Amino acid sequence: MPRAVVIGGGIGGLTSGVALRRKGWDVTVLERAAKIEPVGSGLAIAANALKALDTVDLGDPIRKLSRLQGQTGLRRQDGRWLMHTTTQNAEARYGDSVVVTLRATLMDVLVEALGADRLRLGTMVSGVDAARGVVRTDDGELEADLIVAADGIHSKTRQALFPEHPGPAYAGVTAWRGLIPRGDLKIQSSETWGKGLVFGISALADDMVYVYATDVLPAGTVLGDELEELVRRFGAWHEPIPALLRAADPAKIIRNDIHHLSTPLPAYHKGKVALVGDAAHAMAPNLGQGACQAIEDAITLAHFAGGDLAAYTAARLERTTKVVRRSMSMSRMTQIRNPAAVWLRDTALSLATRLNSDLMLRSMDDVLGWRPPTTSGSRGSGASTHG
Repeated sequence: MPRAVVIGGGIGGLTSGVALRRKGWDVTVLERAAKIEPVGSGLAIAANALKALDTVDLGDPIRKLSRLQGQTGLRRQDGRWLMHTTTQNAEARYGDSVVVTLRATLMDVLVEALGADRLRLGTMVSGVDAARGVVRTDDGELEADLIVAADGIHSKTRQALFPEHPGPAYAGVTAWRGLIPRGDLKIQSSETWGKGLVFGISALADDMVYVYATDVLPAGTVLGDELEELVRRFGAWHEPIPALLRAADPAKIIRNDIHHLSTPLPAYHKGKVALVGDAAHAMAPNLGQGACQAIEDAITLAHFAGGDLAAYTAARLERTTKVVRRSMSMSRMTQIRNPAAVWLRDTALSLATRLNSDLMLRSMDDVLGWRPPTTSGSRGSGASTHG
């Protein structure tokens, strides 16, 4: 039985472990944390990732978590819609809409599918030998036919394999995330743009609401009370944003600067090592594709594992590079502060939607229309199945 060692117990690493086990590999996932913490943030699992999860029989359990219903889209800070669609339209076009759930919930599903005995917690990796297929840990060396580097945006494995790569770059924004009780509020999932500001709302299971927000700030900016900062920026925006902020627990609000890999890697493999997720192509969150692309990576890697890893790079590098660039382009649109430029941006979006009511969905065809590789030789290149 071929052996795989996965470095990193995040979404990309766990999905890789699950997918490889389904292909008959003996898998060990190494995670430096002593336990998998329930991180208080949400994530989007879009149609492309749901199709990927179907290949390991995890798509339907995730679909059951969906609370997104009715109209959704992009709004101005006064509440007027700039672009919108419905979950029904998305399902008709892609066979799925999008599930927004807690990161911790998806992690629990993946750990259960992997098998807790396959996850080695509290294990530090000090290096790899890509040619020999050896992972060096604080408990000794592990030999593997395949090493999966899923060790995140600051991947030490990536740095060792591609020392000339410049690494992560600041995307220009800082981001808040939080979980808030829904109470009696009517929640319509949406994202609202202002002058360099963004506020997003998504309904979750268990009557919780996931919110996120961004602002243009210098990297490393230190703020005081994060909830007060949100109220100062967004307290006068359309409902239910002010009501949600009034109901928020300051302890449940977290903030992180956003970084991405603006320079693509030359390859996603070297020797017996393959990189997945943020280690390979960390991106701005504006398309909601960070976790989705990591899941695509994992399923695609399992498909090609045991053969030439160049096929994995060929299947993933061009597609993910485009998604990284498109995510950053969207981020730059949200960072516009000049009032005249903001008016032009919003007017252009609104007019384009009037001219093409299906624009919001059609613009995502190449991302959401992806299908997993099949045994017939498809490479899951991301070509849309829609006209």
